[in-house]
Amino acid sequence: MILLKDLPSCFRDSMKEQLGTSFDDYIRCLSEKPVAGVRINTLKTDAEELFSKINIAHDQIPWMSDGYYVTDTSVLTKHPFYYAGMYYIQEPSAMTPVSWLAPEPDDIVLDLCAAPGGKSTQIACALTGNGYLVTNDLSASRCKALLKNIELAGIGNAVITCADPHDLENVYPEFFDKVLVDAPCSGEGMFRKDRAVLNAYHEHGPAYFAPIQKSVLSAAVSMLKHGGILVYSTCTFSRIEDEDNIDWLLSNFDCMSLEKSVKLLPHEVKGEGHFVARLKKL
Repeated sequence: MILLKDLPSCFRDSMKEQLGTSFDDYIRCLSEKPVAGVRINTLKTDAEELFSKINIAHDQIPWMSDGYYVTDTSVLTKHPFYYAGMYYIQEPSAMTPVSWLAPEPDDIVLDLCAAPGGKSTQIACALTGNGYLVTNDLSASRCKALLKNIELAGIGNAVITCADPHDLENVYPEFFDKVLVDAPCSGEGMFRKDRAVLNAYHEHGPAYFAPIQKSVLSAAVSMLKHGGILVYSTCTFSRIEDEDNIDWLLSNFDCMSLEKSVKLLPHEVKGEGHFVARLKKL
């Protein structure tokens, strides 16, 4: 449970400014249980087969045909199907960026900040064993988790890289049909789910992450084909990490056009906090 007094004053002030009269609704939702979800690995099974073998309460997530709300993940984390990679336990709002990226079979896709791999496995399901997925993370330790999840999911059309995004620019200039940047961020949208994120916020807040995000975005644009789609997402509410970064991108790259964006707030949707923007390279 997160209380108002637990929140940094700078965060409280920022959210009051953003939310206005709905600020109290947001604060109340922080005392509620985080929302849990599971996404079916359609490379291996489907919902009918899975839930016939695992008898747990589930409700479909409106924006995800293969995503389901569950009230308790304890059974799912212990079941043999979990270790066979037949599903991925994923927060419902976190399924949104890939649904907006909308990979299609035969697409060449880059997941630039991919570890631990939830969104990469979601992309692979959409590719249906076709196309080509490059799934990258800068951290060698996090890439180990990424590798494990790619292997568990049974993905054969992916290559895993551990590289600085600007090093990848030299290898893949204007190469990808679609690029996902699920950027490292201050994690304001995850406070309810993970108290450790709130604790880390005191040391590394929005001002720390915003320049990193701009750097990653610039590399992403250079690797995207003309006519390609870029989806930028964070799990934070900070304007300087979200809307301001999109404004910066549009100001510095006149080849990019914003198609749509959304800020998912936990008191308005059944999920944690997320920001998602979809852009096209002209």
